[in-house]
Amino acid sequence: MKIALIAHDAKKRLMQDLCIAYRGILARHELYATGTTGRLIEEVTNLTVHKFLSGQLGGEQQLGIQIEHNEIDLMILLRDPLSPMTHELDALNLLRLCDMHNIPLATNLASAELMIKALDRGDLEWREMYKD
Repeated sequence: MKIALIAHDAKKRLMQDLCIAYRGILARHELYATGTTGRLIEEVTNLTVHKFLSGQLGGEQQLGIQIEHNEIDLMILLRDPLSPMTHELDALNLLRLCDMHNIPLATNLASAELMIKALDRGDLEWREMYKD
């Protein structure tokens, strides 16, 4: 499955910790991330991550295009709800696109862990029906 990983600045360390904890599961899937988040994940996990541009430089828009073309199966977007981002509209657009295209989405650590465990159990295999 193709997993998108995005973390706002205040949540980047949390994303690294999540990827360290679930490295074994994530290693069996294709990972995509905005630039800085992807680089930080690679540094601590040695996982291969396809990196788009940084979020504020258009990386979230690039991921949005992937969602629109049904090329992402699961998104983990660790948001910082207390610090508005200059590109907050891009993040909100990703939430909207996930809803429109039936992409499972986690926006906090608790839901991210549930999604990864579900992925490991095979609970998200229904996504294969949506492939071309």
